[in-house]
Amino acid sequence: MEETKKLVVLITRGLDDERSSVAWSIANAGIASDLEVTVFLAASGVDWVRKGAADVAHLNPLDPTLKDMIGNLMSNGGNVLVCPPCAKVRGYSEDDLIEGVTVAGAPAMLEVVKQGAATLSF
Repeated sequence: MEETKKLVVLITRGLDDERSSVAWSIANAGIASDLEVTVFLAASGVDWVRKGAADVAHLNPLDPTLKDMIGNLMSNGGNVLVCPPCAKVRGYSEDDLIEGVTVAGAPAMLEVVKQGAATLSF
């Protein structure tokens, strides 16, 4: 039986950077390609999962909304991790983040890398 291939997408760009839209699009393509996808949000990338933030952000008019891309990823088994110090410096607690997001440091993401995940960074 073949093991599921893994992908880690590290997003450090925030609500005003189109590279974030590209990152979420690629993460969704990974889900659609039957990859086990983990998104790790660091620096201003944590803003994407603050409640309400993705509702208003739409960086690329040819992509689905960011809210839809994040929701699709999570509802199809994608895992979203948030860097604890990055959230804390912005004043975010777990209550400020959308349901299903996990506040977990780099060791959690690196565990997936140690399991053979390909990595992409935006």
